[in-house]
Amino acid sequence: MIAASRGPLLAVPLLLFAVGFDAAAQQPPVKLFISVDMEGIGGIGTAAMTNASGKDYALGRRLMTDEVNAVVAAAFARGPAEIVVNDSHGDMQNLLHTELDPRVTYIQGSIKPYGMVEGLDGTFDGAIFIGYHTRAGTAGGFLAHTGSGAVKGLWINGREAGEGDMNAAYAAAHGVPVILLSGDSAVVEQLAYLNAQGVTTKVAVTPVSAALLHPEMVRERLAVATRRALDGIASARPPTLDEPVAVRLRFADVTTPQILQAIPGVRQVDGYTVEFEAATMADAYRLIRLMYRFVSV
Repeated sequence: MIAASRGPLLAVPLLLFAVGFDAAAQQPPVKLFISVDMEGIGGIGTAAMTNASGKDYALGRRLMTDEVNAVVAAAFARGPAEIVVNDSHGDMQNLLHTELDPRVTYIQGSIKPYGMVEGLDGTFDGAIFIGYHTRAGTAGGFLAHTGSGAVKGLWINGREAGEGDMNAAYAAAHGVPVILLSGDSAVVEQLAYLNAQGVTTKVAVTPVSAALLHPEMVRERLAVATRRALDGIASARPPTLDEPVAVRLRFADVTTPQILQAIPGVRQVDGYTVEFEAATMADAYRLIRLMYRFVSV
């Protein structure tokens, strides 16, 4: 009687295990958007490393690729995932595509209306910003700039913004929270209001030199931060964004604003500055990018 009773008793935990395994297998994949810039990548301490004609740019590309792979591997180790990686630096042809994790979709090239956030929409569960830097003019920021050297200041709804702020606002307009951010110490502090997991990769010594953490340590911290970010993704919320969106853009020269005021709805404020209002953040983003990226004098 005792021996005969063991079968049903053992069958219960086996059945529960099978049900649990099936539930895990049916778990919907988390959908993540990764925007990766270069100035804030670990191991990059000079401007030359971020430029195709500069010394050690090839090493910079590899470091950039390795950081993306560290985040992607940590995400997939946690469970099913769908991941889009958008190259977001310079000509946006920097990552070593053949060395990226083959499970990701890679967006390459700079002729795209949404630039650093091309491909991001409301279907994503979270956004991740890797290798970011501070806005133009930030004291203590490494290679600080906004968009290009032509831009000296950007304000969105009255708040001074850099690339990270602008990209986070675009994500917020789609209801997508930024869950992980990496870059120099200044950008992690500057974007702390996003309540994302932050990974510091370096500290600026001057605006063009930095004290670096070793790339291996950076990748380890990124993996830990990715796991933490995904553990809290269900409760993550983007900041509130008011629409329509008021934009003010200050340039380094007086000719560009004169040209831009020919765009309907764009008003020149002073010799260096223009402003406009856009119905949505998507509209604002396209026009901001047009102004600094595709209008030249």
